[in-house]
Amino acid sequence: MRMFLLFFVLFLNSTLQAQDPRLAQQYFNDGEYEKAASLYQSMYQKNPGNDNFFSRYLDCLMLLKRYEECENIVRTEINKRPREVSLYATYGNLLINRNQPEKAEKQFNEAIDKLGPDVSVIHRLANVFIQNARYDLAIKTYEKGEKILKPQAYFTYNLADLYRRKGDIETMVRYLLDGIENNSVQLMSVQSLLIAYLSPEQYQILTEQIYQRLEKNPEAIPEAELLQWALTQMKEYPGALRQAKALDRKLKENGTRVYNLAMAAAVDNDLRTAIDGFNYIKEAGPSGSYYHDANRQVLACRRRMIVDQNDYKTQDLLSLETDYQNYKNEFGSNYLSASLLIEYAELEARYLNNLPKAISILLEVVNSNYVEMHLKAQAKLDLADYYLISGERWEASLLYSQVDKDFKEDELGEMARFRNARLSYFAGDFSWAQEQFSILKRATSKLISNDAIDLSVFIQDNLNQDTTGESLMLYSQAELKVFQNQYDSALVKLNQIPFTDPDSKYLEDDVWFLEARIYNHQKKTELAIQKYELILEKHKEEIRADNSLYELAKIYDYQLNNKEKAKELYEKLFVDFSNSVLAVEARKRYRVLRGDKVQ
Repeated sequence: MRMFLLFFVLFLNSTLQAQDPRLAQQYFNDGEYEKAASLYQSMYQKNPGNDNFFSRYLDCLMLLKRYEECENIVRTEINKRPREVSLYATYGNLLINRNQPEKAEKQFNEAIDKLGPDVSVIHRLANVFIQNARYDLAIKTYEKGEKILKPQAYFTYNLADLYRRKGDIETMVRYLLDGIENNSVQLMSVQSLLIAYLSPEQYQILTEQIYQRLEKNPEAIPEAELLQWALTQMKEYPGALRQAKALDRKLKENGTRVYNLAMAAAVDNDLRTAIDGFNYIKEAGPSGSYYHDANRQVLACRRRMIVDQNDYKTQDLLSLETDYQNYKNEFGSNYLSASLLIEYAELEARYLNNLPKAISILLEVVNSNYVEMHLKAQAKLDLADYYLISGERWEASLLYSQVDKDFKEDELGEMARFRNARLSYFAGDFSWAQEQFSILKRATSKLISNDAIDLSVFIQDNLNQDTTGESLMLYSQAELKVFQNQYDSALVKLNQIPFTDPDSKYLEDDVWFLEARIYNHQKKTELAIQKYELILEKHKEEIRADNSLYELAKIYDYQLNNKEKAKELYEKLFVDFSNSVLAVEARKRYRVLRGDKVQ
């Protein structure tokens, strides 16, 4: 029983003690400083080593304007603990509040002068200064600490952070680099701080300082790694790649760093640098871990330059064809290479006009026992397209229908139905095509749904204007000719549309848009620009306006390399056409061109 009572008393006492700080804090928060001061005084007397209770007690006295009492207490503590330098700083803060700056400065300097070789004491004093925004004194504290403790301790990270608080980015960077050099700061910590506080323009300060250090010590690995990282943040991928290659050779990393850098460049559409990086890995030979992936990525990037950016010459097409064939010869026709073979066929069909070869490549994929069913279905869809290009409409429709049947509830099935409906549209069967497009409005794929809506509305609007459908028939035939790479024939069809007829006037922006696409494909860039600008001038409220603006921006961005003009057009798109499906992509590319850190 006695043991139980003893335990109960001890438990109760500890519970009450635990409640005291909470109660004191509550009084402080509620502005009841007299009650809070009484509790903090009692708690500090019981726990003389607790600086938190002591500081709170002083805060209460200061808020109650009991300055003399506060000063007497601090001076008493200094007499008790003359080596506790933070007390001198506390006294100095008190004197500042009493409008005695000269006396305060004396106390601050005395605190720093009394510093000894104790890391925790140095940090404690610096924190007192930091809490009161006295950054110069905190800097002075850490500088004195380094003199006392070096090389046992460095405060470079703390000093860097203080100069950051002061807005002195150049000195902040210098201290961070010092920290890397003397191994007192981890590279990842430096990167985290820089990501948080450097603006895009300030990265130039960082790279300049790193270059200066590397000139003195070219073998400095951490500095070189930081330089590569900084250049990547700045989207200066060619420079970053040079560093990555050098580090790869020095550290014998087998291409890991270079591969990751090349992938980052590819994501940001710096495809030439990405290709350079992947080719570096290829040159290391088949034994490398990334050899196969690098081969695939080179082809993917070169294809994007052609398909997405329209940035190529005839020689580029032939060179890419050779590389696809070399890839096929080296890696064969299997489940790993199937997607590349589909792309190879696209190159032959749509850019080199070699339909027999494209069809042959895809038949190889379709008939393979080692290719996954979804990839086979994709190959069938493209094969159907190429049959349609060849004029074999029924063969194309049969393949579309096969994929539709096999993948009824899949996005591939939706795509097959869309392409079959589009085939009917090309053939002039507008009623059936529109019926199918209306159904496909509810497709799970947003892309298919949007395209179906566009074509459904397009057919309906045009038939309402021209019940004969003659102009629409000429337009759909022109679209088919474009699909079949017969661009001159497409232009002939478009020129046959009688714009003098009021019933055909409504097609004007559509015709100009299709003409612009044709001219751009034919590398008649100026003519394409004229047509897109004409749409934006005469039909800025029509459905083709946002598409025209986006295509125009891409021409200036990738083909003419006029990034400022491209940036202007991207901005206009997401501002003036904020509801457009293209607004998100336009904003993203605008931010990249502006130098923002885009995730």
